[in-house]
Amino acid sequence: MGNKFYFFILALVIFSCKPYQEVGIRKGQITYEQYRSQQRIFPTKEGIIKFIDKGDGPVIVLLHGAPTSGWMYRKMIDPLVKGGYRVIVPDMLVFGSSDSPEGYKIYDEENQAKRLLDLMDFLGVEFWSQVVHQMGGVWTWELMRQAPGKIEELVVLNTLIYEEGFFPPLRMTPGPVARTKMWSYKSGIGTNKLLKDLFSEGLKENTLNEVDIEGYRTPLTEGKIDGLYHYYTRTCNYFPDYSLIFENLDIPVAVMWGVHDTYLQWPPQELKVTQGLKVDPADIHLIDEKHFLTETKATEIAYKILRFLE
Repeated sequence: MGNKFYFFILALVIFSCKPYQEVGIRKGQITYEQYRSQQRIFPTKEGIIKFIDKGDGPVIVLLHGAPTSGWMYRKMIDPLVKGGYRVIVPDMLVFGSSDSPEGYKIYDEENQAKRLLDLMDFLGVEFWSQVVHQMGGVWTWELMRQAPGKIEELVVLNTLIYEEGFFPPLRMTPGPVARTKMWSYKSGIGTNKLLKDLFSEGLKENTLNEVDIEGYRTPLTEGKIDGLYHYYTRTCNYFPDYSLIFENLDIPVAVMWGVHDTYLQWPPQELKVTQGLKVDPADIHLIDEKHFLTETKATEIAYKILRFLE
């Protein structure tokens, strides 16, 4: 009786933590296995970076944040390719399909930006447009510091820019407690709870199915947690100031922001972003969504990007 009751409670907890809807595969929906099969390999001294490189024409880089990966852009790749662009979508080290070597400093913004620059050099790409989300913004500001002039147009999607709009769901001190928390994200219940919380708070309505979630869950259960550990214990506590980078910014910038986002709020930083990044008001698009706008507004965003880059 005791064991049966224990397994009943365990099953109830697991079921209640499911981060997706019990619905079938949508028409044309790609699986995570299919997505991974399209990725190429770039070796770095710290480990392998996986990336998608698809299409011909001017280059657009789609850069994810934490704890996501290039998977978050899967619905936007083909529309941008059909629009006449070469689309490059990396999984930064310790995210998605890329390697996850042990370390802490190797995951800071300086090293992540350097690896992205090395990837573009490896691909023979000298200049490109960049689309950024969340932590991808910090890596991008650092890239601009290291190599000014490489990015010719910038599209900002719910991105870390100024501390005024940043309200992370968790701030942690490096150490055993934070490590234990991260370890729990590798287990079934901990992983599901993390993703359920992320998408319950990050979408107006969580309509994701199991195939959608698999691309977010698999890397975590594979142990890709050190990047998230660095984010919660470093970035969330010591927000980097890139004001000097913005002062020298002289490229077209578009903002496409899920205006209901509670993590990265638009109103507290609206004026500062508009002035600091020198954004034309006509290129500011407030989207009726929360944080993960590429999940529900991918077609709309891709269309706006193509219009912006015309």
